Amino acid sequence: MLVKTPSGALAPADEAARELVGKLKTGQWVRATVRRARNVRFHRKAFALFKLAFDAWEPVTPLEYKGMPVAKDFDRFRKDMTILAGFYKPVFNAHGEIRLEPESLSFSAMDENRFETVFKAVLNAVWDRVLRAAGYASKADVERVINELMRFE
Repeated sequence: MLVKTPSGALAPADEAARELVGKLKTGQWVRATVRRARNVRFHRKAFALFKLAFDAWEPVTPLEYKGMPVAKDFDRFRKDMTILAGFYKPVFNAHGEIRLEPESLSFSAMDENRFETVFKAVLNAVWDRVLRAAGYASKADVERVINELMRFE
């Protein structure tokens, strides 16, 4: 991630970008693709929502499958909530079965308006499926908790 400075130059916007730029030799040419970034803070807020819901979620499925332990998985949970929110595409797997694949939430996959729509739908899905039963008073209460958690980042 880069940010435009008052002088018009592009400068590293975070530690990861500083490390990458730091590895370049002075005067070295590089090719870059420039796209306006979505709001990083809003992206983090969405993942804070997923984390809050994941931590509150207790699966009711068996703890073993064919003798192997089964554990909660954040990535699977995030994908399932995105699908339940209505943002998926149907695909065939190798067995000829139809599976639902969630839309990518990556910065390159959707613009800010689409991401806002997805966030609202995911909030509804995690509210209906997890957080209401976990004792949160309202969706507004959930957003308040998420905003408080983000202050500690």
